[in-house]
Amino acid sequence: MIENDIAVKIRGLEKTFVSESEKLTVIKNLDMDVIRGQKAVIVGESGSGKSTLLNIIGGLDNVSAGSVQVGRYCVSEMNEEELTEYRSHFLGLIFQFHYLLKDFTALENVFLPAFMAGVPKSEAFSRAKKLLGDVGLSHRASHLPSELSGGERQRVAVARALVNDPELILADEPTGNLDPANALMIGDLLFSMAEKYQKTLVLVTHDMSLSQKGDIRYCIKSGRLEIVK
Repeated sequence: MIENDIAVKIRGLEKTFVSESEKLTVIKNLDMDVIRGQKAVIVGESGSGKSTLLNIIGGLDNVSAGSVQVGRYCVSEMNEEELTEYRSHFLGLIFQFHYLLKDFTALENVFLPAFMAGVPKSEAFSRAKKLLGDVGLSHRASHLPSELSGGERQRVAVARALVNDPELILADEPTGNLDPANALMIGDLLFSMAEKYQKTLVLVTHDMSLSQKGDIRYCIKSGRLEIVK
């Protein structure tokens, strides 16, 4: 494997949560490589640490030990200003809840991250319109989140995650709040969009049918990753 082909390189990762009453290590001595352009899926029981791992890759949580290298970014060593730049320019984030701004239309929700990252207004709107078309929501562009179905809101979230042309998409249980039909549709959409725009994808899910779509599947167990054949 050529080093430049690795999008995510994790070595000796540990994460321990400390409270007044206990000390809990959820990730211990974990190694992980994700090749550029690969669609990697992580499964595991509730509380196994899979969302914690995704949050660490996304710079949303710090490490207790080990190193996390994502592209040109050494995530485990960056300060908050550097992490903000990393998240806004290198990452596309999709969560179980859509986190759309309730007072803004679907188009505005997709447009805003690009505009706030310094993309000229006309170009940001152009990107947002194209991506809404890609997810099949051109006709809903002027609707507020309250006027959209659950599946439509998550489709807007997928478009928003791609608006800054990120190199890496992180998705944490993106179908977890949806009914089976919408979950299937969003899963297909997410993988097809990652393929269309040639993005590396790391996805956490408890949905076994969704996990089958990955190029490589991991199970996190006892704080470590195992490849699922």
